[in-house]
Amino acid sequence: MKPIFILNGPNLNLLGEREPEIYGGNTLATIEDALRNRAAALGVSIDFRQTNHEGVLIDQIQEARHAASGLILNAGAYTHTSVAIHDALRALSLPIIEVHLSNIYKREAFRHHSYVSPAATGVICGLGAQGYGLALDAVAEILKASAPINRSPHA
Repeated sequence: MKPIFILNGPNLNLLGEREPEIYGGNTLATIEDALRNRAAALGVSIDFRQTNHEGVLIDQIQEARHAASGLILNAGAYTHTSVAIHDALRALSLPIIEVHLSNIYKREAFRHHSYVSPAATGVICGLGAQGYGLALDAVAEILKASAPINRSPHA
């Protein structure tokens, strides 16, 4: 099975340092380590990335079209501003889970709109780092449910 891409947008490299009262004390490396362990337990693999550049994130989303079995995306602030990311996501035919560490609906009004959500299979927000694990569980379950059943004639 192809890996599940876990893509992270701008400023997520500063987790643990930037506004821990909003985003928690976990670093992105800590989240990645936990997800690698969880992926192994689920029998899936992940490709975990972070970029501060919108074009790079779009390139990674486009790469997922052929190289990934599912996508977990925390687009950071691009969630609220990028029609280009929305358009790239619309080109995918695989499960997409949008993740946010904070509850974007309890924050500033400009964060209440997401260009990612209309293209996503599901959205998880406000659960901190735990949201990534729940997203990974969800993608793994979706993939398992959609996997063809191997029916051997000798079974």
